[in-house]
Amino acid sequence: MRGKHLCVLLVAMAVCLALGAPALAQDPDGPAHAGTAGLTQAYVESLNPNNPHDFDTLRLLGQAIFTTPFNRQDGLGDGPYDPTEWPPFALGHRPTLQNNDTTFLRVNGLDAQSCNECHVIVSHATRPPTLGIAGVGGVVQQAIIRPTMIDVSDSFDDRMGYLAGHTPDLPMVPDGVADYNGRFANPPFLFGSGGVELLAKEMTEDLQAILAQALVATPGTVLQLTSKGVDFGYVTNVGYQQVELDLEGVGPIEPDDNNPAPALVVTPFGRKGENFSVRDFDRGAMQFHFGIQPVELFGDDDDDNDGHIDEVTEAEMSVLHFFGVTNPPPVQGPKDAAAHHGETLFANIGCADCHRPVMTTRSKKLPLAFPEVPTDPRANVYAQVDLKKVGFHGAGPGVAVPLYSDLKHHAMGPRLAETFEGDKPVANDEFVTARLWGIADTAPYLHDGRATTLYEAIEQHGGEAQTARDNFIGLSAGDKSDLVAFLKTLHTPGL
Repeated sequence: MRGKHLCVLLVAMAVCLALGAPALAQDPDGPAHAGTAGLTQAYVESLNPNNPHDFDTLRLLGQAIFTTPFNRQDGLGDGPYDPTEWPPFALGHRPTLQNNDTTFLRVNGLDAQSCNECHVIVSHATRPPTLGIAGVGGVVQQAIIRPTMIDVSDSFDDRMGYLAGHTPDLPMVPDGVADYNGRFANPPFLFGSGGVELLAKEMTEDLQAILAQALVATPGTVLQLTSKGVDFGYVTNVGYQQVELDLEGVGPIEPDDNNPAPALVVTPFGRKGENFSVRDFDRGAMQFHFGIQPVELFGDDDDDNDGHIDEVTEAEMSVLHFFGVTNPPPVQGPKDAAAHHGETLFANIGCADCHRPVMTTRSKKLPLAFPEVPTDPRANVYAQVDLKKVGFHGAGPGVAVPLYSDLKHHAMGPRLAETFEGDKPVANDEFVTARLWGIADTAPYLHDGRATTLYEAIEQHGGEAQTARDNFIGLSAGDKSDLVAFLKTLHTPGL
């Protein structure tokens, strides 16, 4: 298998040479991703993912982007700090640490050189840990997102200035809490992302179809916004082809009754559930983590004034997207009697109400589009990926996605709530339901890795999960052990 991949990688490099780009940078201080610099979207769209050779070519080109340690010649880092820019933590002109020449900041992105730096642990359960590509990150790789204040020493300092609107819930007093007004996120793995994206796109199509039906319905008609058994609220026709939305757990976009469609987009990616596709997540990650500006967002504009344009092209984002959605899905290991009993308990105490064991797609093919239209997953489709060929099992014309999630936002209570003070497209106490497949190998747990064991993760649930949590706490010691034994059958691929 390794020889096959090496052969295909050499072919992919030869393609780039044919397009006029060197397979490797001739200047040792040149761009790190020069091997894909000549790649075009037209070439990407000419490849057929159902052809094994083309599939491997696309995947290995995407893997090259995923694992490239970008450098300054690629556009790594923001441009010069701009004190007039507001807010001061905005992407493009962020301050950097200790005069390191616009490269790294760490406490608000600019925190890595490659995707794989953070997505590197395939299993934290093996000894030694199993490392690889597209895995999770440990606590040391967690992203520190958009803070303007970190009270590291739990001190009182009257020199500290706050932005207008600073919440009084973060007082600068010694109280055992290092007050912090940003977000803190543990990197998840990428395994099975193609199935998750297809589920989300089909659910979005369902919600958009219900909206279209509501717009032409009789005034007063109320329609449930339900897809794949998941309830996202309802829509009411209020006359004059206008509707009102009463939403529950869908998307980060605030409902606008004059333009309701954007709010009805299922967004499963990111700990908060703010991105509708892997590509959508990648666009933001490129800017936040690396200061790399995607052409599809900025065109030929050097928005950060770092002297580089075309920092990552549409074609490079396309192959990165392809790599992200063709990683194999997690697997379930054998279940002994204790795990079988634990699976029954998992359903009986209410865990499976949100952590739904499996959802099924209508189609086996995931559409890839450019440019993407969040409200219409079938717009601008240039390729379709057969998910059965990347490890998903068939379920009629579609595939079964055993993700243990409902892809819905839920309020998890004050104990898990963030203290983020910026714009809140998703409330501080809301998170998209974590996908439990692979959980046996992916400690630490919860959105910020605060739970070091599965027991701790369950015990810290609250809000909409309070009843299920209390039911778990009320189990006998043996039943708790059986439920955890069941969870420990949910492995990352190959383990």
